[in-house]
Amino acid sequence: MGLRNSAETLRSQGMEKGRSEMLRIRNLDFHFGKAQALHGVNLRIKNGQITLLVGSNGAGKSTLMRCISGIGRASHGEILLEGDPIGNLPPHDIVRHGILQVPEGRKIFPSLTVQENLEMGSMHPEAKKKRKQSMEYVFELFPKLLERRNQIGETLSGGEQQMLAIGRALMGLPRILLLDEPSMGLAPIVVQQVFDVLKKIHQAGGTIFLVEQNLRASLALCHYAYVIENGRIVMEGSGQELLSNEQTVKAYLGIHKKEQKGGT
Repeated sequence: MGLRNSAETLRSQGMEKGRSEMLRIRNLDFHFGKAQALHGVNLRIKNGQITLLVGSNGAGKSTLMRCISGIGRASHGEILLEGDPIGNLPPHDIVRHGILQVPEGRKIFPSLTVQENLEMGSMHPEAKKKRKQSMEYVFELFPKLLERRNQIGETLSGGEQQMLAIGRALMGLPRILLLDEPSMGLAPIVVQQVFDVLKKIHQAGGTIFLVEQNLRASLALCHYAYVIENGRIVMEGSGQELLSNEQTVKAYLGIHKKEQKGGT
């Protein structure tokens, strides 16, 4: 089964294109004790598209990711998956609904082999049924993982561990793939490999919600982007729209026209 057939694979995993809006977040608040981290966040993730969330450290990006995946519980607002509320579901039920997260820092199982790590991503009944097909697809996306399928996870390079973390999430049959800073700590050539894989997943029909600080690459990749600042969405638009507005680039993204044209 070649990569040209990956669209069929992903459709069988439930990532098919259908309704235009896959996930909607309405008026979401989140508190750490008395401190409010998210303020009335509104955001849409469309089916079959790559949606990006950018912002500085501490702006609320990972907090929003945790709310979507059920690890954090919002104090107010709604999270709707194709119109159905999921904000009060436990994380394992959200996984069964097809929302799979690749966490910041990879968090693979260090003492398990590559293959065992992948199998751990396909533990719910529907994913188990399609484990063989899913693993073939992951090994096509990441040939290095096939070479190292019997290698212990902690002995992999940082880039290989990131590939493994993405592959493990794909094993769970995602309808929406959440990625939290997938390029963090990786060499530039590995970052490019990761972004190339995200393109392939999208081309196969995948829906992706991406939190990322590699701004030039992620804005070029995404269909739509949101900028979060101090827990509030302060700007939104296509990646090109955000990059082409010099004032907003300097104010919210911290990069300059010179850098966009190839500077370091």
